[in-house]
Amino acid sequence: MKVSVFRKEHFNSAHRLHNPNWSDEKNSKVFGKCNNPNYHGHNYDLIVELVGEIDPETGYVYDMKLLSDLIKEEVLNKFDHKNLNLDTEEFKTLNPTAENIAVVIWSKLREKIDRKFELKIRLYETERNFVEYNGN
Repeated sequence: MKVSVFRKEHFNSAHRLHNPNWSDEKNSKVFGKCNNPNYHGHNYDLIVELVGEIDPETGYVYDMKLLSDLIKEEVLNKFDHKNLNLDTEEFKTLNPTAENIAVVIWSKLREKIDRKFELKIRLYETERNFVEYNGN
């Protein structure tokens, strides 16, 4: 019997979507306002889902305090109130789209969470725009 558990977090980051191999005109056409050379910000909502068996000794699938601490250490401390393009190693050369941010977060957490748990990341860039990544 598998059960899903979820942890929701929030962080604020600035970024600029830009491909250095393209002309300014093409970047502007593809990324629009998101290509602003002065950057722009989002209030991201992050939902981390773990799926696994309930531990008969604890009654937990996963200790949510440990998950909260892990997200704080691996995501919030590194990305919250940062300019992703300028302040993070992860996005120095990787375009910080919502898709890429979700994959980076998944990879960081996957390294720290036992593989017996399925892991899925849902990242809301706005109320209406969000992405999901589960490693596939």
